[in-house]
Amino acid sequence: MVEQLILTGIMLLLVGCLFGTRINPAWLFVSAIGTSYLTGLIDLENMLVNYTNPSLITLVLLILVSIAIEKTTLIQRLAKSLSSGSLVKSVTKLGLSTAFLSSFTNNTAVVASLITAIKDNPNHSPSKLLLPLSYTAILGGTITLIGTSTNLIVNGFAVDAGMAPLGFFDFTLVGLGALSVGLITILVMLKCLPDNGKNSQEVVPFYLEGKVQTGSKLINRTVEENGLRDLKDLFLAEIIRDGNRICAVTPQHIIQQDDILLFVGDIKSVPLLTRFDGLKVVHDKHEKDIEHLVEVVVSQSSKLIGKTVKEAHFREQFHAAVIAIRRGHDRLQGGLGQVRLQAGDSLILAPGKSFYDLTNLKREFVYISGLDLQTHLGAKQSNIVLLSFAGVLGLSILGAVPLVKGLLVLLIGLMLCGTIKLSEIKRRFPIELLAVVGSAIGLAKLMIGTGLAGQISDAMFVVLGDFGPYGAFIAIFLMTVLFTELITNNAAAALSFPVAYSLAIGFNVEPLPFIMAVAFGASASFISPFGYQTNLMVYSAGNYRLKDYVMMGLPLSIIYSITVLTLIPLVFPF
Repeated sequence: MVEQLILTGIMLLLVGCLFGTRINPAWLFVSAIGTSYLTGLIDLENMLVNYTNPSLITLVLLILVSIAIEKTTLIQRLAKSLSSGSLVKSVTKLGLSTAFLSSFTNNTAVVASLITAIKDNPNHSPSKLLLPLSYTAILGGTITLIGTSTNLIVNGFAVDAGMAPLGFFDFTLVGLGALSVGLITILVMLKCLPDNGKNSQEVVPFYLEGKVQTGSKLINRTVEENGLRDLKDLFLAEIIRDGNRICAVTPQHIIQQDDILLFVGDIKSVPLLTRFDGLKVVHDKHEKDIEHLVEVVVSQSSKLIGKTVKEAHFREQFHAAVIAIRRGHDRLQGGLGQVRLQAGDSLILAPGKSFYDLTNLKREFVYISGLDLQTHLGAKQSNIVLLSFAGVLGLSILGAVPLVKGLLVLLIGLMLCGTIKLSEIKRRFPIELLAVVGSAIGLAKLMIGTGLAGQISDAMFVVLGDFGPYGAFIAIFLMTVLFTELITNNAAAALSFPVAYSLAIGFNVEPLPFIMAVAFGASASFISPFGYQTNLMVYSAGNYRLKDYVMMGLPLSIIYSITVLTLIPLVFPF
């Protein structure tokens, strides 16, 4: 009883912080399991063994091996094949291809690799393609055991609860059904997506600044005389002089020394500014070439949120200068250093040499793309990497070699061949995912072992008992979907699993349909840009508003839910 009370307090505090604060979930889960250890609920050995769960190790290895897959020509070829005049045909081809890739590789990596190609496609507005890209990547991830981290995590929970491991294709029938109706829904709803193409009046481009240096020929001449009104795809929106903003800049405004000129426009037109004498786009003694740029998207768990660029000491922390910012459709005001950063903001950086060696990049940014730094393997190397990965998956499916062993051997081989560098392993190692999932497995065990999950399920049984197992099954699914939209998919699975398992035991039915409800519910993030990483990655890239996610995602979420709730009991009877 005392153990239940202590664990209840820990879990309530965890849930409260997950929903009510911006504290990194990794810190919250580690703190929760650490407090459980300090209060005697779990011993050190049992706590640490959770971080070596086979499903978790498999997930880590998949993420690391995906570094090599991202470099292959496969995704390049896919990007080139999307040049179709028909929007419906392009979205269909994009959706099916993305779903297929996402069912076998990290869907975040697939989306990251395709964003730039989609933005540069000559036929369609990126805003018509990027959200379907994210949604089909999510749907594709539900098709196999390794398609999304959620499926592997739920498998880890199931094994630790004493259930048989889930098979590679156990998710496939339900996942294919969800993908089919989901893609049809996306195609029907395409008209709801905004057209934020280059010719659209609503597009909100990047926001950047240049500083007028001492001795510049721009000084004491008007905007018109300096030719600042005739820049292709760039518009001089404001001037900041002595801390004061001059809005609605006219052709007759005279430029003065130390003026900060704020431009709105296409980031690719930035090199045009270099033709103006004494106008420095990247200043403060930063000597990088402005044509060497990196685009990043601020993560929902980033410590930068709520801080200005100056308050965050961005240059010192990341060895990079911010030269442009974009926030969906919001028009930013004031100098770049005064913009308070938000999740989903796109930043264009001029990086220093040590930028890529920093270990906190993946924590702070959900998307990092060198605008001119893409390194790809040759055709022969790409084929070797892809065939090797396919071979590892094939041996695992046939039961010849466990997936975790095959991936470990493949990773070592890729490192020995130089395809993956040690510095890339250090940079991409998913330490936060390891912390969240390892801690969550321990907490799930405690909830089941102490009887807390049983107590919660008993309370739910009182409410749902009249509706039978199917009613409880629906409730678990909807609860997981809600958690996914409000926090993260992995945290949602961690919180829902022990309750789902205990409810199944309480109803004396097979736990598997309830476990599948958790897995598919945790992947149902369509209504918000913040529930799933791929949604956040395309938020600013597509110039979307929150209402775009609701307009497109709400019908998709409803139809996805109906499909999943219908198919799971058919494939996995109670």
